[in-house]
Amino acid sequence: MFTLGLYPEAMDIATSDIVHTDESELAIEARGLVKRFDQTLAVDGIDLSVRRGAIYGILGPNGAGKTTTLRMILGIIDPDAGTRRLLDHDNPKDVARLIGYLPEERGLYQSMKAYDAIAFMGALRGLPLAEGRKRGRELLEQHGLSHAADKQIRHLSKGMAQIVQLLGTLVHEPQLVVLDEPFSGLDAINQGKLEVLIRSLAEKGTTVIFSTHVIAHAERLCEGIAIIAGGKVPFSGGVDEARDRIPAQVRLETSSAEGQWRSALPEETRRIGRFWHFPLPDSGIEPLLRALIDGDAGILSLSIERAGLHDAFVAIAGEAAAADLAVETESEAG
Repeated sequence: MFTLGLYPEAMDIATSDIVHTDESELAIEARGLVKRFDQTLAVDGIDLSVRRGAIYGILGPNGAGKTTTLRMILGIIDPDAGTRRLLDHDNPKDVARLIGYLPEERGLYQSMKAYDAIAFMGALRGLPLAEGRKRGRELLEQHGLSHAADKQIRHLSKGMAQIVQLLGTLVHEPQLVVLDEPFSGLDAINQGKLEVLIRSLAEKGTTVIFSTHVIAHAERLCEGIAIIAGGKVPFSGGVDEARDRIPAQVRLETSSAEGQWRSALPEETRRIGRFWHFPLPDSGIEPLLRALIDGDAGILSLSIERAGLHDAFVAIAGEAAAADLAVETESEAG
């Protein structure tokens, strides 16, 4: 059974011994991370920069290297090459008590009561057990689970048990929260609640980084993302920056089907039903509008749609990675 004990060997490090400075704006800085398992190159030179207080997503299909990257950043495993700096420390274990980590492999002691499980996970990070039990009950009440506080984990639904483990990740009020596929296994209602919780953490100044294969969560939540495919990061940066890799698309409806105005449409224009579809020209929409009006095209409707993050992922990571992502999402939904 896997429990959420992050660096139990660091239990003897006093919180007062951890020196925190505000000199760096970065909560995480990784450069050139490489990891091999036997002959398999799992991570190949990954760079990541996550500013303090940000919500940051790592996107990619299973096997892309997301979990390995997170574990190297946290110091759970050491990279074969590269460096990482966490909360102004070169050794991640020095700041273990300032981190909350929810691994992809879920696991709780089945005989523990819900509030005790939360307290136990807090104790692994130096939170006094009595305080952890108090906070555990408060957290369960805040999240509508006060009725489950005294129930053993074995008597909770899978989704409820996952929420309990998530609360155990947060009970010691960490500065950095790392969540590996946190939405996996949750129904739509609890996924929505988790999104609200992640936003509330960031509003309080907590840095949140999570991995996911569901792009919609990252598009709604994240300030920055890293796309991982085949152990590499072909893109890292802002969500808007990723979407801008693809030109906005124009959808045009005209009353006239033919005319001199047709020559003003870009070469990539496609006719689908009543509508013309084409990328927004580099010159903008105004010159095209003038040509359409002067040519009596008879504009019935015109809309400009910015590319979504999914389309950006396909363009950046490739069709194969996008197909793997879709299969995983459909499998989970089924």
